Amino acid sequence: MPGDEGRKADERMSTAQPGVIAAAADKGARTDSAASNASSVGLVAVIVAATDGEPRALTVQVEGQAKGRESALPAGPLVPEHATLERGLRAWVEQQTHQRLGYVEQLYTFGDRDREDGQHGVHLLSVAYLALVRELRPAGLAEAAWRNWYRYLPWEDFREGRPPALAEIEPRLMAWVAAAADPKLRRLREDRVGLSFGIGGAWNEERVLERYELLFEAGLIPEANGQTGAAVPDDVAITGQPMAHDHRRVLATAIGRLRGKIKYRPVVFELMPPAFTLLQLQRTVEALSGTRLHKQNFRRLVAQQGLVEETEALTSGNAGRPARLVRFRREVLLERPAPGVRLTPSRRTV
Repeated sequence: MPGDEGRKADERMSTAQPGVIAAAADKGARTDSAASNASSVGLVAVIVAATDGEPRALTVQVEGQAKGRESALPAGPLVPEHATLERGLRAWVEQQTHQRLGYVEQLYTFGDRDREDGQHGVHLLSVAYLALVRELRPAGLAEAAWRNWYRYLPWEDFREGRPPALAEIEPRLMAWVAAAADPKLRRLREDRVGLSFGIGGAWNEERVLERYELLFEAGLIPEANGQTGAAVPDDVAITGQPMAHDHRRVLATAIGRLRGKIKYRPVVFELMPPAFTLLQLQRTVEALSGTRLHKQNFRRLVAQQGLVEETEALTSGNAGRPARLVRFRREVLLERPAPGVRLTPSRRTV
């Protein structure tokens, strides 16, 4: 986790705005009464699906952002009509996207000072949630769309080998390390960059947030310039598409959490249809983890852990040899305390 330098940077970061649904609100998504009674607690949702072997997050478009930062996560303020935080979140998501949520867990609470709303010196809280769904076509009041999450964090996708973005990012980070005047600070930066980006060591796919925050601290992404930091078109392929407010930070937090959780809890099956092939399951795990897995080892681990059971159905065989469809064995939840999907990468080059 970031040291003192990272904590200072956190204080500069703007958290998920309670009124991030400004576009939807302006179009009548919430009433004037709700707006006047909105609390200083915001709710933001990272809604994840895996479609055709790609990890996707549900986004909405918001107005009044710096150029190129109109994309945001579904969000809104907690209002008196909401009996609980989670009910409030579900209400905003359904209103903005017409997506009904199933599996939901609280992700993190963000609470930085001096947000861009004129309330100087005040801590405003944003409670973020992670939701896993099967993709449906969004049809809410806001302009909603499913986006591949590597659009926002391209350096996290190792499925086709080392991401090209890292060839540009790492020299910039090392220049930031060298720019530190104090030897102790320089050593701290060097250690954090090496640990987070696997320079001279192993890449840890769960350190998504740490990598994002380093890019922020080094001033390599638009969010480092506050709410006025606009996207740089020539840099989007390298440092990713920025988002409104601090929603890319929230997304990075969710990806890191999910990558860790799939190893010890069977949450990946929340993203799968009732019946699926082992290859479809593997591609989904690869999409979430950002790495290719060894096919035979993966199937052996799934079989040994008793995570699935065969059905009587086969695929149509239109794209090749028919494959047996399987389904998740819910009994495994009672059999073992940590029935996750272990990752066995086929090869990793950092």
